[in-house]
Amino acid sequence: MKKALICGVTGQDGAYLARLLLGKGYQVWGTSRDAQVASFANLERLGIRQLVRVLSMAQSDFRSVLNTLSRSEPDEIYFLSGQSSVGLSFDQPAESIESVIYGALNLLEAVRFLGRPVRIYHASSSECFGDVIPGEQACEITPFRPRSPYGVAKASAHWLIANYREAYGLYCCNGILFNHESPLRPARFVTRKIVATACRIASGSEERLSLGRLDIVRDWGWSPDFVEAMWRMLQQDAPDDYVIATGKSHTLESFVATAFEQVGLDWRSHVEIDPTLFRPSEIAYSAGNPDKAMKGLGWKAQVAFPELIANLVRAEQSILAMNSKL
Repeated sequence: MKKALICGVTGQDGAYLARLLLGKGYQVWGTSRDAQVASFANLERLGIRQLVRVLSMAQSDFRSVLNTLSRSEPDEIYFLSGQSSVGLSFDQPAESIESVIYGALNLLEAVRFLGRPVRIYHASSSECFGDVIPGEQACEITPFRPRSPYGVAKASAHWLIANYREAYGLYCCNGILFNHESPLRPARFVTRKIVATACRIASGSEERLSLGRLDIVRDWGWSPDFVEAMWRMLQQDAPDDYVIATGKSHTLESFVATAFEQVGLDWRSHVEIDPTLFRPSEIAYSAGNPDKAMKGLGWKAQVAFPELIANLVRAEQSILAMNSKL
């Protein structure tokens, strides 16, 4: 039985990845900052909480990371933890940078110290690229020009992974993931905010949805699709980096319009632009080229944009229906 350690198992990707690996017969370990008080709501929602062995790990503390690896003895490590909100990183730049960079460094050093043949997946990000030239798609050799503290942190951790692979021979990969969503997204993310508000308005709420720029362009995928790519990366003979994206980009306005259309509403009657929600520096256009992942991993996004939003709307409507019965 293979053993996997998921750093950040409580998050959206961590929970879906745990479910995927359990289905493949893995023994799954997961970490949280404090496993005694952490919320494992996502694991519970997927019905797998009792199947995942959890450990407390402070990723900024090398001894804590080393102890976690010694106790779990994983064959594969998926490093998904650290501050994950681009917006929040502007308010907390130091915490965002430290949690991502030092977490990756401590993990790499712990694996190097133990000398075990562990395979490492690191969650890199499309935020590393910054603005992509409109009409083009970023690939694995596109230069990094991050425009947020989060993007700077992820770019730094990305090159740490690449350097330890080349300098020390560690099996470690970067998955350069573009935006991906699911019903497990926290409420602070704009996609969840849009869908939840549209569903509440359709149920009779008289609120209005306040948003920042609607002209930004993103490549949105489905989280359960993307965690499949993570696993496939660690099954290859040689480690490498891959862009994980759908290859199709849409404006945020299109996301909003589709979400409201799903509940029978015209978004223009319910949405207002709030300049205070504009970020200090915003990526205007983001698009990913998944050709290398298709050829090298045999991976392709299965859930298209309209189906993605329909999935999110159905999940939010189910939550509203349950709450109304309480």
